Amino acid sequence: MKHKTLRRLIEEGELVQAPGVYDALTAKIVEAEGFNAVYMTGYGVCASSFAFPDYGLLTMTEMVENASRIADAVEIPLIGDADTGYGNPINVVRTIREYEKAGVAAIQIEDQVWPKRCGHMSGKKVIDLSEMEGKIKAAADTRRNDDFLIITRTDAIATDGFEHAIERGLRFAEAGADIIFIEAPVNKEQVSMIPKLIPDKPLLLNLAPLTPNFSADEIREMGYAIAIYPGVCLAGAVSGCIDEVKRLKASGKQRDFSEWVQTFTEFNTLLGVTYYQALEQKYKI
Repeated sequence: MKHKTLRRLIEEGELVQAPGVYDALTAKIVEAEGFNAVYMTGYGVCASSFAFPDYGLLTMTEMVENASRIADAVEIPLIGDADTGYGNPINVVRTIREYEKAGVAAIQIEDQVWPKRCGHMSGKKVIDLSEMEGKIKAAADTRRNDDFLIITRTDAIATDGFEHAIERGLRFAEAGADIIFIEAPVNKEQVSMIPKLIPDKPLLLNLAPLTPNFSADEIREMGYAIAIYPGVCLAGAVSGCIDEVKRLKASGKQRDFSEWVQTFTEFNTLLGVTYYQALEQKYKI
């Protein structure tokens, strides 16, 4: 089955719900549950692959390698976190080329000073608006496929206030961004105002700790095109892992495998074992 591009999903007015994934397996699970896109969360990649906080400790090549594995595992569009673009506009040129080659459908670039940090942590700083505009123009000029979308994020609510964040969003749109992402609105009033103040571009809402939690219907009605849920898979995995390790330590025995997944066969089916079984038959292995 050929899935729709991210651009087409947005143009058709379908809310894009993109759960946050950090590896190929979590992406496969999201796809199997019927979501129309996935979001590679930088926070999740830092935590799962290196046990690092989201403090600008990963390189562009490490993130691209991870994105490539995820994109290869699923057919639905992948939105890739690319932090600040990993440098100045010249660095952004290479970042765009590498993410596009990796099979990513859209790239997210933010306006923080490097080293950046999670958008819901304190102590953030943002670069000059003109510098970010240069990065956006470089990104838009570099992509080879118009279906590869440029998402630009501002963290200015935390540093300069809501009005300045809106000003940045509008300027990002003028500079050539396809989708605008105002990070970390802190109440329902701010969340609902953003689509009214930036009406001419699709908008992304990040359902993360500082922002109130909304249903898909509420997000759609407020006027957002994309909702990302960066922590959903990571939080589930971490909480489940802690529970299971505590159980093993306390009882001396792990749970039966059948209690974790319905059947071993069904889990292998998710991983694509039937495809490889067919190859065995085809090539008489």
